Amino acid sequence: MDSSIIVIGGGAAGMLAALFAARNGAQVTLLEKNEKLGKKVYITGKGRCNVTNACEDMQDFLREVPRNPRFLYSALGLFGPFDMLSLLSELGCETKIERGRRAFPVSDHASDVNKALEKGLRQAGVRIAFHTEVKRVLTEGNRVSGVLLSDGRTLLSDKVIVCTGGVSYPSTGSTGDGLRWAEGMGHKVIAPKPSLVGLRTKETWPSALQGLTLKNVCLTGYSCDKILYSELGEMLFTHFGISGPLALTLSSHLPEDGTCRAALNLKPGLTREQLEQRLTRELSAAGKKQLSTVLQTLLPMRFAALFPSLCGLDGKTPCNQVTAKARSALADALQALPLTIVGARPIEEAIVTRGGVDVKEISPRTMESKRVSGLYFAGETLDVDAHTGGYNLQIAWATGALAGKSAAEAEGGVKT
Repeated sequence: MDSSIIVIGGGAAGMLAALFAARNGAQVTLLEKNEKLGKKVYITGKGRCNVTNACEDMQDFLREVPRNPRFLYSALGLFGPFDMLSLLSELGCETKIERGRRAFPVSDHASDVNKALEKGLRQAGVRIAFHTEVKRVLTEGNRVSGVLLSDGRTLLSDKVIVCTGGVSYPSTGSTGDGLRWAEGMGHKVIAPKPSLVGLRTKETWPSALQGLTLKNVCLTGYSCDKILYSELGEMLFTHFGISGPLALTLSSHLPEDGTCRAALNLKPGLTREQLEQRLTRELSAAGKKQLSTVLQTLLPMRFAALFPSLCGLDGKTPCNQVTAKARSALADALQALPLTIVGARPIEEAIVTRGGVDVKEISPRTMESKRVSGLYFAGETLDVDAHTGGYNLQIAWATGALAGKSAAEAEGGVKT
């Protein structure tokens, strides 16, 4: 069962690597330790699969990549977001574009994306081996020579593409195998950390609002008074702190120790002067009504009941007794409610892995290792990750496509 090119891992990057290698004339074997391909793809976008972000400008795309964006120029140049949409259409899976340029299959079923890609792989003649786990990549000197399987078999090949993912969602098979192999072959591996994951707060009050989603709020993260991230969008309170799109994106910007100071602007559409005027107007008109009741005009009911205590005030205070100082404290908190981030949730809960094989040791033009000839890396094994919105899947598709094409051309396949 020896092959000219072996692809390890049948996730997003692996499927594209195998497809592009085969379409460029190579004989390809795709090894997958699970019972099916694209196990992590099935759960992306809450099962709908946010296949890519329909970004027309590469610079717009790269602005959503906080680490090593320049490394992706060649990959995205070869296979950009619209190339992915065209490929899926060619394989019978039509897509649609939603808010934030997020692309999904028209059916809203991630399984249709996997079915289309598996169809493409089989049409291209890729040999797919399920329930086949690789124990390690074999080398002779500084060249790849094949792989050793967990059942003791050896498959020979001088071209191996590692697409085993990071360490997030280990139930899908992403258990860090590729990172360990890379390290064993002399590569520098940036320690994996969680990215796009919920954040734990020092404050315990968010747990009282568990399940409450806020829309059109602004979350800003700071480190030593430097802004790490600031954006308008949605946020969710949880039993451990905060989650939702804003918190997930902030998690990808956390400093090494995983902590930062944050501020939540609950009324970003108002200037401070406009907010004070509105508070004055609402409080004056409310008379003897309780402060927490009137705050319901500005906040969801559960939050309005809790909010005065976060400002050092009593929610039962009659509105006509709220002082100018108290009104100022309310305005301060409405536009800069402090939160102390003490760390991210466990990496097992993260959407993607931050860290991986140091891209300085990988050729950005081919995805081939600079240390081991014939060894390629793609997808989440690399130290490249992005914000939510389809960017991470596109990085996997693109780096996989480039690795597959490059390996086939190096093998003597047909250039297209």
